[in-house]
Amino acid sequence: MSLGTVCVRAAGVERTVVEEVYVHPVEPVKVVSVRPDRRWQRRPRCGVCRERAPLYDRGHRRRWRSLDDGLLRVYFEADLPRVACPEHGVVIAAVPWARHGAGHTIPFDETVAWFAPGASKKLIAVLLRINWHTVGSILARVMAERDGQDGDRLTAVRRIGIDEVSFAKGQKYLTVVVDHDTGRLLYVVEGRSKKTVHGFFDLLGADRSRALTHVSADGAEWIAAVVGERAPNAALCLDPFHVVKWAQDALDEVRRQVWNDARRAGMKTLAGQLKDARYALWKKPEDLTERQHAKLSLIQTVNKPLYRAYLLKEQLRKVFAPGGPERARLLDAWLAWACRSRLKPFVKLARTLRDRRADIANALAHRLTNARVEAMNTKIRLIIRRAYGFRSVEALRAMILLCLAGYTRPLPGRT
Repeated sequence: MSLGTVCVRAAGVERTVVEEVYVHPVEPVKVVSVRPDRRWQRRPRCGVCRERAPLYDRGHRRRWRSLDDGLLRVYFEADLPRVACPEHGVVIAAVPWARHGAGHTIPFDETVAWFAPGASKKLIAVLLRINWHTVGSILARVMAERDGQDGDRLTAVRRIGIDEVSFAKGQKYLTVVVDHDTGRLLYVVEGRSKKTVHGFFDLLGADRSRALTHVSADGAEWIAAVVGERAPNAALCLDPFHVVKWAQDALDEVRRQVWNDARRAGMKTLAGQLKDARYALWKKPEDLTERQHAKLSLIQTVNKPLYRAYLLKEQLRKVFAPGGPERARLLDAWLAWACRSRLKPFVKLARTLRDRRADIANALAHRLTNARVEAMNTKIRLIIRRAYGFRSVEALRAMILLCLAGYTRPLPGRT
């Protein structure tokens, strides 16, 4: 077996001919001068779309980093021609050992992608002797190619959850779509708007969108509007956690209003009694401490409107307790009570929930929540922390997909 064949097999590349191999006399570097085989050269292709295109010129010589050979850093070196693609214009021709625009061979990229879910960027950078920013660039490149090849993983999707998660300061969010049945991340993209949700349904396609049976989400209008338009056969389930959170916000608004009214009226004793009552009002009755129980009893005695707001919050929480069709009737009773409660925040909330009653009824009937999506968001936040320092959102997105989308990437040369 020739030295050239050994070098090609060790690097894990195909359709490549070795012209020369030399080792730098001082630095621990091995350079392998290569070219594509004859068949590849007879059919030059655009590096972007991989379609056949006529040669434009001979280009220039360049290098690609390959996997190390023991203690030696290995580089592939070749003349890189350009082609005149009808669609993309004059671009660099495709080569069999590297992706378009890459400075590393395909096996090198795949090795980085295999390490990324379980190792830090710093560890990968030290092990493979690359810059830690390069790790993010490689992941973005690998996952961009995988996204274009992996549309079939959306075939059997029937129940999904949609939410957003913050990834940086300044109101920067990612839209997240999760499969309720498999727990896999299906889609993640920068932004939170109708456009980002439309992007998922464009990827899913019209037929598969009509096949969706359930969609869980919070009360965001930018989600509900698109789901109603693009997935007409799906039951939209309003997440119970967010509904109860709205009731907590209404309770907090009543608490602040009562405390401010007492303070302005010079009722210092009442204001002092209502102070530090927030957690006693928010917590579940079974989780209250003795001191918080005493605080609630005091509120029941000294301020009936605030205690009524607390009871409204607790009754709405019980609407979502395990049960059957009677839960929808309990919801109707709660809406009627809230409307005549004479508490403006709860009257307003009742109007909102009445408009979304069908979505809440779906959640009660199908027992579907956004809990799986929130669990996914927690994992994404951990990855965001690990990915601190990535220069682009695409690199972060690639890391998230690689870890949570169910991709399996074997090490090069192994199955």
